Amino acid sequence: MDKFTTLSGPAAPLAMVNVDTDMIIPKQFLKTIKRTGLGVHLFEEMRRTPDGKEIPGFVLNRDPWRNAKILIAGRNFGCGSSREHAPWALRDFGIRCIIAPSFADIFFNNCFLNGMLPIILPEEEIEKLMKDAERPDSWFTVDLPNQRIVRSNIAVPFTVDPFRKDCLINGLDEIGQTLQQAAAIGTFEAGQKQTQPWLYRA
Repeated sequence: MDKFTTLSGPAAPLAMVNVDTDMIIPKQFLKTIKRTGLGVHLFEEMRRTPDGKEIPGFVLNRDPWRNAKILIAGRNFGCGSSREHAPWALRDFGIRCIIAPSFADIFFNNCFLNGMLPIILPEEEIEKLMKDAERPDSWFTVDLPNQRIVRSNIAVPFTVDPFRKDCLINGLDEIGQTLQQAAAIGTFEAGQKQTQPWLYRA
């Protein structure tokens, strides 16, 4: 998993509440179990007409937000079915950080497992960030080590679980966390082979 320390660039303002996982990645794209290739279909029904043409008014179809790595959204982001394809699609598109007043629990947890940082802030703070983000020349920096969002020379603090913060900064998913204990696992297995060798017979 890629490490997450600081992230800078324009933030795409998506002033919508209750953005569910079917809006993020519609059901017809759930046939794959790969984490790549879904970004082109992110927000498919809002980004494109049925014949595949871009809808000019949608924020991710406009410069500079079509290459945004930060998304600012309304409350209850990621609600609906608990499809992991939703964070996969956002991550594959290039989004690494989502800032909202609240998230659906399963989606929130899945973000961390996919190297993304979901940030919860009060609605009044989101409104200020959203207004700033609507300007094409706006620039945001998400500083995870110092837990702050910097925009227009204003630093907005945020909280994050210390364990999840450490995993993101060090690029550790669940497998990476386990591999950190490789020496201890090896020692345990060596001892177990001596005391319970039948467990290791093919």
